[in-house]
Amino acid sequence: MDDSATILDRLGRLHATEIELGFDRILRLLADLGNPQDRLPPVIHLAGTNGKGSVVACLGAIARAAGLCAHAYTSPHLVRFHERIALGGRPIAEPVLARLLARIEEVNAGRPITFFEITTAAAFLAFAETPADLVILETGLGGRLDATNLVARPAAVGITRIALDHMEFLGDTPALIAAEKAAIIKQGRPAATVAQTPDAAAVIRAAALRMQAPFTEGGRDWQASLDADRLVISGGPAAGVWPLPALIGDHQAWNAGLALTLARLAAADIPALAPLGRADALAEGLRTTRHPGRLQPVTAEIARALPALDPAGRHEIWIDGGHNPDAVEALVRHSLGPWSDRPLQLVLGLLARKDAAAVIAGLAPLAGRVRLATIAIPGHPSHDPDMLAGLARRAGIDAAPAAGWQAAIAAADPDIAHRILIFGSLYLVGDVLAAMETADAEAAA
Repeated sequence: MDDSATILDRLGRLHATEIELGFDRILRLLADLGNPQDRLPPVIHLAGTNGKGSVVACLGAIARAAGLCAHAYTSPHLVRFHERIALGGRPIAEPVLARLLARIEEVNAGRPITFFEITTAAAFLAFAETPADLVILETGLGGRLDATNLVARPAAVGITRIALDHMEFLGDTPALIAAEKAAIIKQGRPAATVAQTPDAAAVIRAAALRMQAPFTEGGRDWQASLDADRLVISGGPAAGVWPLPALIGDHQAWNAGLALTLARLAAADIPALAPLGRADALAEGLRTTRHPGRLQPVTAEIARALPALDPAGRHEIWIDGGHNPDAVEALVRHSLGPWSDRPLQLVLGLLARKDAAAVIAGLAPLAGRVRLATIAIPGHPSHDPDMLAGLARRAGIDAAPAAGWQAAIAAADPDIAHRILIFGSLYLVGDVLAAMETADAEAAA
């Protein structure tokens, strides 16, 4: 039997475009596979523009702390595809993935199917055949026509922050995008959201009302804030004072609050999930959440794996997958707050389909305080580094193209202790993590 990468490569050629929303292909394939989406453990389903991965990671940590087994489906992956399908908290094993993909290829029989539909079918198969207490399911794009939106009665539904992204597929206003995301809310099933802009909030509230879904709205029914070394949730099922989330950034208060709220909603609705609602499990989950690629410090790993980049070990190096204006706004708040203590150098790479002008404009509050290196993303169609640097200079930001993220780090003044953030596409973050893993493996050998 071929390995998973070989089978994915073949299957990935069966559709002319990378993205095409709709259910016809996935419903046909799932029916031929015996409809595994109807045989899943209880599901918490998540949609939103920013924060989905953080909420998935926090819910997984809560489930582990509660003594429950949780599967998870996320996208994209950072280093290897297997990360997308986690069984009991671990990436799916290669023999299992290869077997499932071979079955999908045989059943699909060469018919058109998108890459995401293939991966979603594989996840549903894996989750249906591997016993667990809970599945945490992240939408890929939007919600209404997303391949994950085939679970009839989720334990709970969560909507993270709505922002402008993927506008060619979802619409060009927060209200239109919110309508696509809110379509994962199901009849009579509990739903919750973080605080949203007024227009997005109104759309989500109306969708919940239409579906007669018990609804807990961030910003109206509950509030989240960081107060020194603790998380404060005011109102809602997760009200209380909690440990500081392990994930960094003030925006993580809302993501953590949503995870706590969803855990409590699911625990109250499904007896088998009652441990999810325990205060000790919620607190331990907050303390132990890990989510690579989101404001992740990697200085120690870089120094150990790629010492030539920072031979003196003076720089503080981070990676972050923020790639839209809302994510950049969170980054700027952090840079003007906790990160205002030392010079900041940014290394930016964006996929070609992202709104580069809006991302660069979002960095304008840092003008005069930051140096920006712009790069292409290895192996992916990305914005031209010269074009990105030009946009930044016009916004008053000191910027220049670089040959790659390694060159950008190596060019930093060794006599000044910089804080260096490599950010933009998650594919760029994955390239950094893969390079570190390779260097570590070579050193170990």
